Amino acid sequence: MMEDTRSVASLMDSTSSKIQQLQKAFAELESQSAVTLNLKWKELEEHFHGLERSLKRRFHELEDQEKEYETKTRKAQELLEKKKAAVEAKEKASLERLQKKRDSAVFAINSALDKYNNAPIADGSITDGTVQEDAEISPQVKAYPELLKLCKDMDSTGLHKFVSDNRKNLASLKEEIPLAFKAAANPATLVLDSLEGFYPIESSPPPSDGKKDANLLGTRRTCVMLMECLSILLSRLDRSSLAGVLSENVKRRAKAIAGGWNPLLEGLDMDACNGNSLEAHAFLQLLASFAVVKDFKEDELLKLIPMVSRRRQAAELCRSLGLSEKMPGVIEVLLNSGRHIDAVNLAFAFGLTEQFPPVELLKSYLTEAKRSSSQGRPDNTSPAVQDEFNERELTGLKAVVKCVEVHNLEEHYPVEPLEKRILELEKAKAEKKKATEPAKPQTKRPRGAQPRVTDNNNNNNKTGYGRVIIPERYPRYVYDNRPFLTGPIMAAQAHPPLPPPQTYTFSPAAAAHGNFYGNCYQYQAPPPPYFH
Repeated sequence: MMEDTRSVASLMDSTSSKIQQLQKAFAELESQSAVTLNLKWKELEEHFHGLERSLKRRFHELEDQEKEYETKTRKAQELLEKKKAAVEAKEKASLERLQKKRDSAVFAINSALDKYNNAPIADGSITDGTVQEDAEISPQVKAYPELLKLCKDMDSTGLHKFVSDNRKNLASLKEEIPLAFKAAANPATLVLDSLEGFYPIESSPPPSDGKKDANLLGTRRTCVMLMECLSILLSRLDRSSLAGVLSENVKRRAKAIAGGWNPLLEGLDMDACNGNSLEAHAFLQLLASFAVVKDFKEDELLKLIPMVSRRRQAAELCRSLGLSEKMPGVIEVLLNSGRHIDAVNLAFAFGLTEQFPPVELLKSYLTEAKRSSSQGRPDNTSPAVQDEFNERELTGLKAVVKCVEVHNLEEHYPVEPLEKRILELEKAKAEKKKATEPAKPQTKRPRGAQPRVTDNNNNNNKTGYGRVIIPERYPRYVYDNRPFLTGPIMAAQAHPPLPPPQTYTFSPAAAAHGNFYGNCYQYQAPPPPYFH
């Protein structure tokens, strides 16, 4: 390209010499001709010079365009190099994160294997559903001797009470219960016995998933946890031992319990459950723990998955039920019902992020939330309705920020604008709450410094600190006899002696009254708060 440009430039430079040669030839022709040709030569010369100028101008334009193209090409190459370097850096970072996760997973597996190998009942075998003890109990289970005794005695009622009393140590209990189950004659039967109180016989199931009854809610949570602990124990057994625990009689009984629970789930509303139904979770966990999934229709189970999608165990529960291949349909149902956060969590859990891009789903979720709030918010919205809309927006923003942080999406979806909006809403909420709170009455304090006397001999003082005694709030005013008030003029205008100064005292009845301050102003106590 550069050689062509140089050849064109050299040709253009030689045009002047060519014109001069042409002029000489034209002069010789004119000398041999009888007619003068001066006028025609000038026209030809102007024509050739015009062509020369036009060619040079066009040539310079082409040179400028070529330089501009080369500049753009160089910038594009630099941009490509930068993007290539950025992609390589991201790939390297992703590989490092993946390696860290792999190492942590391997470490967790090795720790679990070590803990299992050092179980309290080592090399135990299960025959006909009974755990045979071949070793002493580890110190970990000795920390809960009562738990071990309850499992050995097959006391499901006592086991429920023990879990309820130790709910603060739920994490450690969940590690110890599978080990303690080995002391039971049949762990599966013990867990089935513990399910009897899930639906009280004397009353119908309470509404709102049992949340109105705290005791029933605690019982159901314990039932779910015991079934999960049984699944942990069963996962550590070989095939023959597993068949001994989950015998046909045990499966038949579990199927009967599940058949009794199934009709009670028909009244559950997916929107009302909000992905956190404890009843649906317990039913699905029962099917998974006792391996009776095949006795129920798959479509009925898929309808229950959105009711438990917000629970921590949802993904593992779906795998245990063999519903992994059906997850795209479940995610579609969640998206159609506006549950984008649950959909993103399941997409990550089952490796469906290419089919369901998480960033697009989260942005769509916030867009729909803002649109619904703006459409449902009239101009004359009451403060209560306005607060409700703001609270919904605040909840949605916090859910999106948490989802982004959990799945490490900060590079693709920066959360700074979302956090800024969260701070604005929380600040407005706090200011409004502060403005609506009734002002607390404050006692008038006397002006000037007042001496403080501490009484450490007060026997009725239970705080352990000395009681501070403030002297009389309004001390007596003493009229001083100043020197400049004497003399003959002032003596002529002498007044009768002044009466003694008046003191401020309170009657015992008034001092004992609780609605009076020390300055004699009455204090109207605010009405007591209203309890729902």
